[in-house]
Amino acid sequence: MKWFKRLLIAFFSLSLLGIAAIAAAYFYVLPDLPDVNSLKTVQLQTPLRIYSRDGKLISQFGEKRRIPVEYEEVPTQLINAVLDTEDARFFEHNGIDPIGIIRAAVILITTGKKSQGASTITQQVARGFFLSNEKTYIRKVKEIFLALKIEKALSKKEILALYLNRSFLGNRAYGVGAAAQVYYGKELNQLTLPEMAMIAGLPQAPSAANPIRNTERAISRRNWVLSRMLEKRNITQAEYQEAINSASTAKYHGAEIDLYAPYVSEMARDYMIQKYGEEAAYTNGYNVYTTISSDLQLMAQESLRDNVFAYDQRHGYRGPVTELWTDTPLSNDEIVAILKRTSSVQGIMPAAVLSVKDQQAQVIDEKGELLTLEWNGLKWARKFISDKRQSLPPKLASDILTAGQQVWIRHNGKHWQLSQIPQVSSATVSLEPHDGAIKTLVGGFSFSQSQFNRVTQAKRQLGSNIKPFIYAAALEKDYTLATLINNAPINKPDTRQGTAWRPKNSPDIYGGPTRLRVGLAQSINVMSVRAMRHTGLDDTIKELIKFGFDPSDLPRNESLALGSASVTPLQVATAFNTFANGGYLVEPYFIDHVTDAYDNMVEQTIPTIACSKPEPSITGPTELTDIDDPFTVMATEVDQENVSSITAEQNVCTNPQAHFAKRVISEQTAFLITEALKSVIWGGGDWSHGTGWNGTAWRASKLIKRHDIAGKTGTTNESRDTWFSGFNPTLTATFWVGFDDHGRQLGRSSWMANGDPDQISGAEAGAKTAGPGWNDYMNKALSGTPEAPVIPPRGIVSARIDLATGKLTRKTDYTTEFEYFVEGTEPKEYVTETQQSGDIFIDNVAEDLFQ
Repeated sequence: MKWFKRLLIAFFSLSLLGIAAIAAAYFYVLPDLPDVNSLKTVQLQTPLRIYSRDGKLISQFGEKRRIPVEYEEVPTQLINAVLDTEDARFFEHNGIDPIGIIRAAVILITTGKKSQGASTITQQVARGFFLSNEKTYIRKVKEIFLALKIEKALSKKEILALYLNRSFLGNRAYGVGAAAQVYYGKELNQLTLPEMAMIAGLPQAPSAANPIRNTERAISRRNWVLSRMLEKRNITQAEYQEAINSASTAKYHGAEIDLYAPYVSEMARDYMIQKYGEEAAYTNGYNVYTTISSDLQLMAQESLRDNVFAYDQRHGYRGPVTELWTDTPLSNDEIVAILKRTSSVQGIMPAAVLSVKDQQAQVIDEKGELLTLEWNGLKWARKFISDKRQSLPPKLASDILTAGQQVWIRHNGKHWQLSQIPQVSSATVSLEPHDGAIKTLVGGFSFSQSQFNRVTQAKRQLGSNIKPFIYAAALEKDYTLATLINNAPINKPDTRQGTAWRPKNSPDIYGGPTRLRVGLAQSINVMSVRAMRHTGLDDTIKELIKFGFDPSDLPRNESLALGSASVTPLQVATAFNTFANGGYLVEPYFIDHVTDAYDNMVEQTIPTIACSKPEPSITGPTELTDIDDPFTVMATEVDQENVSSITAEQNVCTNPQAHFAKRVISEQTAFLITEALKSVIWGGGDWSHGTGWNGTAWRASKLIKRHDIAGKTGTTNESRDTWFSGFNPTLTATFWVGFDDHGRQLGRSSWMANGDPDQISGAEAGAKTAGPGWNDYMNKALSGTPEAPVIPPRGIVSARIDLATGKLTRKTDYTTEFEYFVEGTEPKEYVTETQQSGDIFIDNVAEDLFQ
């Protein structure tokens, strides 16, 4: 009895000492214990993701790959696998597991070694968020008290979700969502049982049990997890046997990029860093949704790439990359090893020539595959002499290639062909006319070669792309599309140039008095200069600034009329958008909205909208003179229902927070310039009577068989820059082609590409060099969309004019046609017989009559 009392006293004494020790330990570490309530709002480091407007992933930035998931999104068997492996009594204990602690104590007493095995998932969360991995007694004490506090602050599901999202699982994957993507390229709900077991076994050994680097050990760890699941009766014997017999299917999967648009992703990345700071941008899990349309972006990239290839081939073959051997051939394995050191560029792959015979060559690519280049893939390769000269066409493959050469090849969609890395540059951008959303943006041929974004950063001379704005200023002054401007050499040089600057036409041909519509459609230089003289240089510059051009980029001399201003493709597209939307300058934008890692809205762009109040339209003919002849002058008839539907579609003015764009030219001027720019593509006159004429972009009409497109070519002096810009009511696009070296000319070609007469030899120019890219893109982009009807705005009338004089006429034959005018500016005079015969004379000295 005496011994029993002593034991009882000893027990209570030890208990009190234990309690006192625990209390002392608690108060000792209390000042260092963080506030676990911060876990409720914890910000997990999640990468920055860039998307297209339709949700296609463009790019991902950030050191840690993490895809945060809610507890409910995690498959039940994955939860079972984790709990059976890490903490089987997780839902029963209060943050610490006494049985596990006793087991660890026994190991310490018997072996003298510390063990980590007693840690619950809650303790691991405490350690992961607040403590280090250092194995010390004081850290363990802190861990225990933090675990108890966490259990009071958070629910079991919240704790488990933190653990599943934060654990490092190898290969920069943090959390089970990222691990499923990195190792299997799957969503969590697509994982199989052995795949879930593999992931569940990673938290304690993300490197040693990595299924990519250490397959055998990873499978062993996976099978142990499966055995625990079988022991806990979460899987059947049959499921266990099938799972352990399965091979490992893990392999590295990068971010699942759905749309490769690197210039866009760089713009978005830079925007986020500038606005939120580098650390926050890369770790806060922002999702940036751009305005890019994935379908249109792919079309634009393909059109630009094919157009660059076409230019490059026109100018000849520059020869092999290098000689791999001359006398003694290398083995195929040796060749492949060399080729793998060279990266592919935009579908152009390295290859080595094995043999050459007649009109074909056999090559081996970087994968070791033997390919045959037939004559259709070789015959383009005339030898490059200079940008202006190429050799005679080859007749045999041996005229081009020799065995042992390392070359470039690509598949053009039909067959393999010899290729080369283009030296020429190009850029394109397209916009939504009514709010400025950037639908496509391609800043260069290859981002891997050059990260320089030519759409936003390259200021290049605009050439004849400026002429629509010169003529718009003249129309706002008092010119009309029927105004005659003297197409004759200019004898009054511009003294502002410092020398006697006398512009010439290209070609150097002059036709005398010519209507403004024809002058714009045929890009007649001297007419553009005279139109600017009519408006005045200062007033012209003021008008150009309204279109969004920077005044510092606009030279204060008459060369401005021919496009000596240097601007970016984005500025050009923005300016052309003004014609497409009826006269408003809308600000281009590429960020639609930004969300956080949990899809909460962070910011939403409110664009400027080209918007005006609907006005009643003309519903019937209105006489403008006392003449009763209906063929003489009459107002445009417009269908009210069509006007209402198009107004509703184009003028989205319902958002009370909308920012309304500034009107910079009248709706009537925008309409008239658009109609003239249609003539650039469709020409005019009557071909059957010999009076037909082409605009500079006539090739577009052969491919894009719709009449709601308008555009303008552009070529600078010595063909250093070429442009094509145009639009229809739903899309505006600009293409530029040139060399990054401003001094290098695009030159000329002396061959016919693939037998296509549209690609015939001659100097490179806007219609030939940039135009085909625009034509191809717009043809694809507008395919399947209805053609927009021509609906003149209020205040526009039409009158039948004589083509030679621009005056009114009562005739209705091929010498006449209807022309549009702003009401009140239509001609008042009728042509006489003498004038209609074409007997028009203008004294070139008295230029003040026609400016």
